[in-house]
Amino acid sequence: MIRRTRYLKADDTVDYRDYELLRKFMTERGKIMPRRFTGATACQQRKIRRAIRRARVMGLLP
Repeated sequence: MIRRTRYLKADDTVDYRDYELLRKFMTERGKIMPRRFTGATACQQRKIRRAIRRARVMGLLP
């Protein structure tokens, strides 16, 4: 059984410049982890996805 780990607290803001926070939601190969592994809500997952994609376009993430 895979244990969920909550990486995001209610008061955390997701920003494309926060490299350390975004890396927690990505695999070692650079793929975005699904909600069932990260424990994020649907709204949080959309914000995470948007921030990771924006950071990739800017060249901050692989």
